[in-house]
Amino acid sequence: MTLQRRILILVCAVVLLAAVGVIAVVRAGSRADEKDRARPGGPEITPGAVSLAPGDGGRRMVFRNMAWGPHRDELASVPATAPDGPRTASGVKCLRFHAAAGTGICLQADKGGVQESYRAVVLDAGLKEVASRPLAGIPTRARISPGGHLAAWTVFVGGDSYAGTNFSTRTSLLDLRTGKYDASLEDFTVLMDGKTYRNADVNFWGVTFAADEKTFYATLATGGRTHLVRGDLGERTVTVLRENLECPSLSPDGTRLVFKKRVPGLPEDAPWRLHVLDLASMRETPLAEQRSVDDQVVWTDDRTVVYSLPGDFGADLYSLPADGSGAATRVTASGLAPPPPAA
Repeated sequence: MTLQRRILILVCAVVLLAAVGVIAVVRAGSRADEKDRARPGGPEITPGAVSLAPGDGGRRMVFRNMAWGPHRDELASVPATAPDGPRTASGVKCLRFHAAAGTGICLQADKGGVQESYRAVVLDAGLKEVASRPLAGIPTRARISPGGHLAAWTVFVGGDSYAGTNFSTRTSLLDLRTGKYDASLEDFTVLMDGKTYRNADVNFWGVTFAADEKTFYATLATGGRTHLVRGDLGERTVTVLRENLECPSLSPDGTRLVFKKRVPGLPEDAPWRLHVLDLASMRETPLAEQRSVDDQVVWTDDRTVVYSLPGDFGADLYSLPADGSGAATRVTASGLAPPPPAA
């Protein structure tokens, strides 16, 4: 083969690769533009003020709006009594969100740099930023304590799915009263079977807080297994309680945890079923939802939980009795897991 022919082949290959890249960018841009256009039959959405304050404007539910259109990914509110009704969009965009007692935590993309990065933003009752922290990876879980004094969040720093085993997380805690910041729960002492446990593969995610504002529960992964742990902020310890629990969420009365559990025989990419754990008896009760729920469930009261499942345009919200009875009911379309409605 002559040198001229080799150069011609190389030039053709470069041109072909460039064309493929341009087509990919154009298609990605087209998909993004499509999501910015409202779909027929979607919810009515208007911009306006959204409040996290209890009792402000009646009992309302605030959640991440997933409906296609100009307000996609914004925090939106609806009356708790009419969750499928018209939405008020705040203009504040979050990838993960939770709120309690008039305080919110919003994990969002930071578009300011050359490369996309992320940050955790603490919001007041009017959704105004009061504090922020840079994130080390892709946002995945967020929680505010019942009294609104503590914030926790989890990011993926390697991998991007809980379904497999090839991922790494980092979970951080922030005390909003003192400003004390724990960048990683991995700095806490792990107690397992009465002894201090150390392993380089330790990962934490899915924090949920108790009403005393110092106790929390979370998932610990190590040695290819997941565990429920109870944390003590004062002692800076986490104690292993039980195996095969992920993304716990504590009931308002503090007596039960709802969680996702890996069930043998289910597909690798959809392995979970929802269960409730009674903390006094340590008895598990499977819930009636038969689909795999990859979410940190929210309690709307001591009897009902709400969670998200994939929908036509992102995710839909469902409610379910927390005692194992009944059946799942769709609450609203195109929304992601809300905190409990403000009373």
